[in-house]
Amino acid sequence: MKNTPFDLTGTVAVVTGSSRGIGRSSAELLAKLGAKVVISSRKADACQAVAEGIRKSGGDAHVIPCNISRHDEIKALIAGTTKHYGKVDILVCNAAVNPYYGPLLDIPDEAFDKIMGSNVKSNIWLCAETVPQMAERGKGSVIIISSIGGLRGSTVIGAYGISKAADFALCRSLAGEWGPKGVRVNCVAPGLVKTDFARALWEDPENLKRRTAGSPLRRIGEPDEIAGAVAYLASDASTFMTGQTIIVDGGVTTAAT
Repeated sequence: MKNTPFDLTGTVAVVTGSSRGIGRSSAELLAKLGAKVVISSRKADACQAVAEGIRKSGGDAHVIPCNISRHDEIKALIAGTTKHYGKVDILVCNAAVNPYYGPLLDIPDEAFDKIMGSNVKSNIWLCAETVPQMAERGKGSVIIISSIGGLRGSTVIGAYGISKAADFALCRSLAGEWGPKGVRVNCVAPGLVKTDFARALWEDPENLKRRTAGSPLRRIGEPDEIAGAVAYLASDASTFMTGQTIIVDGGVTTAAT
């Protein structure tokens, strides 16, 4: 019997983009809670370092590199996980890209297509490979890492925001389709977090000061502070929650202007 509803013993989790940042923190926490975790990103060496750290802490981790923009690699990721661990109970769609900063109407087609392909289409591919097997067992949890960028306008990352808003809609639709078969689909929408991915938004001290001035907590987040929401959605603590978005942003979207 599980000690708490957060106990993930016996489950298998796939976390994309888990060699660093939010993905890494999420994978490490899921492993601490008992899940067997597949570490995945484009670079195998970076994944191995994370997996080795999990194993040294007593966890179980396996590495399968994957470029989420390639359909065949996504198929190989899920097939490889199923071959190694026998199933997938938890899917964390974390990997994303943002190759363009600037006015939305100036974005090159190639950059826009890359953002939508990696941030939206790849999540559909991942779900197509995992959700049916979850449904066969009558239980599963998909967690899409979106962003408060999907809730707000931006003069520099507008296309990224469009992709993240699309993830909210994707989550709601999949929740409706697969809820009757026991599969839950939810989003986590972080605010600005201190990751390499978001470095352009926080590394300049003056920009950081401006961005945090209107935040109730007066700071940006750390990857570990997002991982807790992922663990909640992955666990039995959230079995009555689907089609929803948890906003973890230090209160910035609630702040008075």
